[in-house]
Amino acid sequence: MKNTFLILLGLILLFSCGEKETQKELPRIAIAGLAIESSTFSPARSTAQAFRVRTGEEIFSYYPFMEPDSANRKRAHWFPTLRGHAIPGGMVTREAYDSLVGVTLEMLQANLPYDGLFFDIHGAMSVEGLDDPEGDFILKVREVVGPETLISTSMDLHGNVSPRLAEQSDLITCYRMAPHEDALESKERAVDNLLERLESGKGKPKYKAWIPVPILLPGEKTSTRIEPGKGLYAKVDPETKKEGVIDAAIWIGYAWADELRNHAVVMVTGDDEQQVKESAEYLAKSFWEVRNEFEFVAPVAYLDESLEMALKSEKKPFVISDMGDNPTAGGAGDVTWTLNEILERPEFKSENGPELIYASIPGPELIENALKAGVGNPVEGKVGAIVDDRFAPPVLLKGTVESIKEGDKDADVEVVVKVGSVKVIVTQRRKPYHYEKDFTDLGLKPRETDILVVKIGYLVPELYDLRGDWVMALTPGGVDQDLERLGYKRINRPMFPLDKDMADPDLSVRWIKSSSEVIGK
Repeated sequence: MKNTFLILLGLILLFSCGEKETQKELPRIAIAGLAIESSTFSPARSTAQAFRVRTGEEIFSYYPFMEPDSANRKRAHWFPTLRGHAIPGGMVTREAYDSLVGVTLEMLQANLPYDGLFFDIHGAMSVEGLDDPEGDFILKVREVVGPETLISTSMDLHGNVSPRLAEQSDLITCYRMAPHEDALESKERAVDNLLERLESGKGKPKYKAWIPVPILLPGEKTSTRIEPGKGLYAKVDPETKKEGVIDAAIWIGYAWADELRNHAVVMVTGDDEQQVKESAEYLAKSFWEVRNEFEFVAPVAYLDESLEMALKSEKKPFVISDMGDNPTAGGAGDVTWTLNEILERPEFKSENGPELIYASIPGPELIENALKAGVGNPVEGKVGAIVDDRFAPPVLLKGTVESIKEGDKDADVEVVVKVGSVKVIVTQRRKPYHYEKDFTDLGLKPRETDILVVKIGYLVPELYDLRGDWVMALTPGGVDQDLERLGYKRINRPMFPLDKDMADPDLSVRWIKSSSEVIGK
């Protein structure tokens, strides 16, 4: 009896130890990141308040593939720190950057050590007085977590990959679609790659190929909805299926920042030197070969011609993208040039003229007056040009309050003011308008209006689906699509398309060192 008891006790202890051992084997993985596109050609500045900051457990709400009962959550011990995201804007203030990075580093320090880190960034952040912010950020992270922690970096394809960011990232990937309908899929791929390398014991890839491609194009010319972007990005996934290749990616880069790292890049990671080399050079050369085929994803015209097209069209709504001040690309969002031109047109002077919805313009002064006046009453007040008045001054709106919405998470307060036949959406804070609900919540009917003018570039899926017809207007602003008007001074030259007759570049592999080779030595 005693022997039986001892045997049972031994089995229980063995099982218990085995269970603890299994628990100990789960990798320890941190999560961190900052994401914003920052135009250096805009006078706007992005403060810490511009970022939607999630910390700790709240971070998981951003990732559907990391829900509490998901397989990924059970595959590791997770230590989320800070993940901040802001709509595109001007350069980030140094104070905001230092503050957000500082909090991240403190949170990372609290739970050392880590086997891995999911580094979720955009890649096009610009910071006052700092070159290569993402490279600076990841280096500071490395100094905390150490050279052996496996870092998997997820990025927007409009981000920039500097040699330093490539060096400190062990695994790296980016979106393969523009518009970014695969954003969450790409982030999940970055997490899956990280978990697989940790669980298999393979760790850091043996080879990281980095190839700078001297092309700098706006997203409005490189959408994967059409060729050649569609075909180019279709070549990426097959390369990842090769034995010895972990992942492959093409970054278009961000056109509205004047920095050395702003250009296209191809990166491939893996364990087979020859396969990694061939894949990287194949993708880089494929990109270069189609450089002259990139065109705007929709008809493009200057504003006068765009309005003439819209007024003659029988298709509703006729959508005009007011591209130069697009807040989803980094514009200040308060340039009044386009709105002023519209209000000066005789076709819109009468309230019985063609209905045009304009989305949108910030105007705290008018918002205050509209709240006092109330719906259905006359109102006047200045709107716009508080941040960017280089192209036109503030506009004095005089009209009727059609609707008021308070408590919007992005705009705080939204007011629709009718001036002639133009319905202007005025906001407390700048806000991009992407969804039909953005309009219907204000009592507007975007599908029935004659003309819909939106501060945007290429249309996001929902606006694209509701359009009757569409033109992209070349208008002035911090994200002007006429790149030659921007006046670059710091980017590497020659650069296509600014230097159209440049010689073919060297598109051979640059091998990037492992972080283990450069940190702590």
